[in-house]
Amino acid sequence: MAANALMSCAAAAAAVCPSVLSSSKSKFTASVGFGPNAATSRFTMSAEWMPGQPRPPYLDGSAPGDFGFDPLRLGEVPENLERYKESELIHCRWAMLAVPGILVPEALGLGNWVKAQEWAAVPGGQATYLGNPVPWGTLPTILVIEFMAIAFVEHQRSMEKDPEKKKYPGGAFDPLGYSKDPKKFEELKVKEIKNGRLALLAFVGFCVQQSAYPGTGPLENLATHLADPWHNNIGDIIIPRTLLP
Repeated sequence: MAANALMSCAAAAAAVCPSVLSSSKSKFTASVGFGPNAATSRFTMSAEWMPGQPRPPYLDGSAPGDFGFDPLRLGEVPENLERYKESELIHCRWAMLAVPGILVPEALGLGNWVKAQEWAAVPGGQATYLGNPVPWGTLPTILVIEFMAIAFVEHQRSMEKDPEKKKYPGGAFDPLGYSKDPKKFEELKVKEIKNGRLALLAFVGFCVQQSAYPGTGPLENLATHLADPWHNNIGDIIIPRTLLP
């Protein structure tokens, strides 16, 4: 009802002073979204990530998580855009596995993710998992196994030509049958990409935190910060302690 009243007021204003609202110098109609092409411009030309910013014409909002964000215009080429969608989704899934994989062991007192890989820097070092030696746990052997496993999986995935099945294969990867309801499936696609992007940012934060305070995990670093927020923060890295009172 409020929207109808607003549109009625705009129509009345246009009837009273058409020269003002139709003037090329007036930004009112463009910013509010009134006019003959209001419905189209409002939903296809305005980027949802930043109100008032124009939406790139090649981002029509049909893809999950498409909010019109592409400041570098990387998706102008259709083939590249499809590849970027696929790559982003896969990286999101890896990040959603990595973040709990980093937090849970540290929360259980099993060490942080930085120290967990120190064995790889030792000549002849043996990998361990939860304190137990890993079979064939030398670095060269693990690298060969990972390379062969990932190469096989990626080859199988590259054989799929349907871009949607490539990103959402279903079958064994959807044991609970979430994709059977098309409406629910579209909603879950958006939730997945949003949580994946959050996980990507979290992992970048873990890397930055570890670079600022080498050898510490995110939970250890958080506990140190909460114990003394005024002195234990990123300012310790950005601002030399000699300049602080």
